[in-house]
Amino acid sequence: MVSPAPRSPADSPVRELLAELYRVATEAVDPAPALASRLARLPREPARRWILALGKAAEPMALTAVRTLASWGLEPAGGLVVAPAAHSAPHPEIRVVAGDHPEPGPGSLAAAEALGEVARRVGEQDEVWVLLSGGASSLLAAPVSGLAPAELTALYRLLLGSGLDITAMNRIRKRFSRWGGGRLAAALAPARVRVFVVSDVIGDDLASIGSGPCVPDPATAAQVHRALDDAGLWSRIPAAARQLVLAAESGETAETPKPGDQAFARVTLELIASNRLALEAAARRAAELGLATEVAETPLAGEAWATGASVAAILLQHCGPQEIPQPVAAARCFIWGGETTVTLGEDPPGLGGRCQELALAAAKTLDGARPGVALMAAGTDGRDGPTDAAGAIVDGATWRTAAGAGRDPARDLAAHDAYRALDAAGALLKVGLTGTNVMDVVIGVV
Repeated sequence: MVSPAPRSPADSPVRELLAELYRVATEAVDPAPALASRLARLPREPARRWILALGKAAEPMALTAVRTLASWGLEPAGGLVVAPAAHSAPHPEIRVVAGDHPEPGPGSLAAAEALGEVARRVGEQDEVWVLLSGGASSLLAAPVSGLAPAELTALYRLLLGSGLDITAMNRIRKRFSRWGGGRLAAALAPARVRVFVVSDVIGDDLASIGSGPCVPDPATAAQVHRALDDAGLWSRIPAAARQLVLAAESGETAETPKPGDQAFARVTLELIASNRLALEAAARRAAELGLATEVAETPLAGEAWATGASVAAILLQHCGPQEIPQPVAAARCFIWGGETTVTLGEDPPGLGGRCQELALAAAKTLDGARPGVALMAAGTDGRDGPTDAAGAIVDGATWRTAAGAGRDPARDLAAHDAYRALDAAGALLKVGLTGTNVMDVVIGVV
């Protein structure tokens, strides 16, 4: 006998509404039209132009750059696309390499080496378009001299489970990454370098996005040492990594490129897409549909489970009694953006990502809430953690549906195994890779 499929958590109209708002949010930060608009305003000075597209939005950004040059009657001198998955090259002179994410691996090493090969071919009079998006920190990660690839992977794994936010993580990661902390700009100098950025960090700190390959590194080795100490990680990172920090701290080896370095004399940086643009687009669509909409001014941050409980509690504050149905015209919509963290313990984690953990924690708080109250948490890149889901949509029945399907959602939440509980409840949101990456969106409706 075939078991019935688990029902979707949120009654169908509410689930469809939340999925539509997610779609509108991600389409609003589609890097292709945003980049095309900006490239169209560039001066068409005589120069060989190279395209380096690095990150989760690399494929559409590279294709847009190639098409822009073609509209000028030009072709790229060469270039590289480093993306999460292999795909056809946008031009015969541009190589495509699939890196590894969220932890660096063989693909990342190959991508880093390919980037070095292109950088060596760039001439003084050339112009380089660096098309940067989130995920580049891992996708093209290779260790600096003195650190082994396995040690870099171990370091990244430790940081990912530390509970540090992405800005704090990248402040540390760039210290040990071959192209982080302005080192790509140094390799391309003195060519003109134009960097176009899709932000995946709170506050849109350009030095953090992709570990700042073309941005001066403001953090000294002493500050990195202190940050690792404060996070309780100094004694846990590989010994070779500690030695690299101490050598730079003592002046025995050079610091990362700093503000004022000549490597940045001909570098310009522009932000073309951000989390805020995604949230505003979702809010406009919600208002068009008649929902009274609020967009949070403060970005989400901190532990995913605690954030999930907190945002779900806000929805419950606006619920009427169970027996009083709420007409659609009276519906309210709450929109948050940002990026939470998950602190892993000593035990191996289960399967999931920060959005799924947030959603499962929200489901616990919402358990028993009346129909029509639901919450969606999803990554704008379409992939939350090492899974095939962008996130999940949960409501007042999700927690008990997961339990009824044989899961122990409380155990799953504690073990960072949200995927399996949400899958059992039919709550996962699967959309495929979106081609953009501006952190996460969390949308609740009442």
